[in-house]
Amino acid sequence: MLKISRRLLIQQCLRHAHTQVRVRFAPSPTGHLHLGGLRTALYNFLYARHLGGKFLLRIEDTDQARLVPGASERLVEDLLWAGIEIDEGPGFGGQLGPYVQSQRTETYSKAIEELLRNGTAYRCFCTERRLDLLRKEALRTRQVPRYDNKCRHLTPAEVDSLLAKETPHCIRFKLTDHEEPLEDLIYGQVHHNVSDTEGDPVVMKSDQFPTYHFANVVDDHLMGITHVLRGVEWQISTTKHLLLYKAFGWQPPKFGHLPLLVNADGTKLSKRQGDIGIQHFRERGYFPQALVNYVVSAGGGFEHRANAKQQLLSMRELYEQFHIERVNSHPSRLNPELLDDLNRLEIVQRLSGNESQTKLVKLVQQLVKQAYPQQPNLDLAEDHILDVLHWSSKRLVLLQDLRSSKLSFLWVKPSDYQIKDLTAGQLAHLLQLINAIQNFHKDELNVKLKSFAQKENIKFPQMMKTLRAALSGLKEGPGVAEMMEILGKAVTLERLKEALPKESVHLEQHQ
Repeated sequence: MLKISRRLLIQQCLRHAHTQVRVRFAPSPTGHLHLGGLRTALYNFLYARHLGGKFLLRIEDTDQARLVPGASERLVEDLLWAGIEIDEGPGFGGQLGPYVQSQRTETYSKAIEELLRNGTAYRCFCTERRLDLLRKEALRTRQVPRYDNKCRHLTPAEVDSLLAKETPHCIRFKLTDHEEPLEDLIYGQVHHNVSDTEGDPVVMKSDQFPTYHFANVVDDHLMGITHVLRGVEWQISTTKHLLLYKAFGWQPPKFGHLPLLVNADGTKLSKRQGDIGIQHFRERGYFPQALVNYVVSAGGGFEHRANAKQQLLSMRELYEQFHIERVNSHPSRLNPELLDDLNRLEIVQRLSGNESQTKLVKLVQQLVKQAYPQQPNLDLAEDHILDVLHWSSKRLVLLQDLRSSKLSFLWVKPSDYQIKDLTAGQLAHLLQLINAIQNFHKDELNVKLKSFAQKENIKFPQMMKTLRAALSGLKEGPGVAEMMEILGKAVTLERLKEALPKESVHLEQHQ
């Protein structure tokens, strides 16, 4: 049995757990966090915070053969990036650890012994070859493959004889009829008698590692978990878990199963889709709160306001407004266009705060330097970046879009270009005209520039070609007037002055 001091600690924590909500996110480090996993973690976190409870992270690494190196660390990084705070877990403290299943094997062994003692589990010596024959025979006769519970009927003498020969074996749990319906927090009453469709499940493998179902139940009980919120694909296994709780004589937590996340066309999200990993969204440049709002927009949990303007809610606003009763029980469709809208909203929101605005400017500076590492002549002044951000917030989805080759003129100053197609007098008048324009919008700019070209008897297309070269050094891209609008009046004048011939500069200085 567990040591006395640890048992007392667990009992004290369990007594406290009945007065405090305790939820957990328990991923397997066999891959990276994706939208479905983020949704599960997020809803657990929102539920706990709404009720003043605790959010635990537990790493379920019992499937040692499928572990991906570094997956646990990346998973934690993605959760924190999304704004999900971990109260207990590996590296975050907590009195009921360790929170990594591979470090809890002694606990599982003692729990298995308890089931063997009370007769609800037994040793199974069936070889892999026999199990494979059972599977093939079931498929041949169009039956669902299931274990035939043969070893459940071994006598104690037969078990002792096989153990004496060191025959490899696993431990199986005896399934019984379960007539009571599951009271699902989201789906209501759910009836499923697992013993009708399955044979006795393995709870401890021959390598002495527990299976998911067994470790899950033991850990949830010993960690004082009060509510289990997980994907609906686990709903069919919950009866099995309830039978395990009954075998131990433990009070089960309350269960709620989250509906499937599906694509806009109704097809199921798949981990094999390269574009649903959280790392993918981060690398593309989506902001965390935009992604979090995107996920909850599909799954419900909030009061629906008809014709309400799209909002970007903070994590605090989300958990204050969250209600488990409002979570949808039908598949949750994701709309990628909504994510783009939310990301634009987050850019606008970040521009409105001094601290977040400064961070945004630094992020743009970093992105541009990465995009043009060989360019020493970059225009990265804070005022210029803010002008660009205010322009782009209504047009672009991602900050990374600002690195597009068509927008390189924003950052890369033309070098060694001199305007030769206009006289010194024309250039001076043009600078005065641009400086006097109050409404620095492309439509107004086009009207003024055309009028100027007619008045000065200059071919308009040639003049615009000259201005494009002076402003960007590019032969193509946005229209010249739009380019001027994006750059703003100050940068436009600055670049035109830098492209003036020496005699024009002398003239302009003496006017």
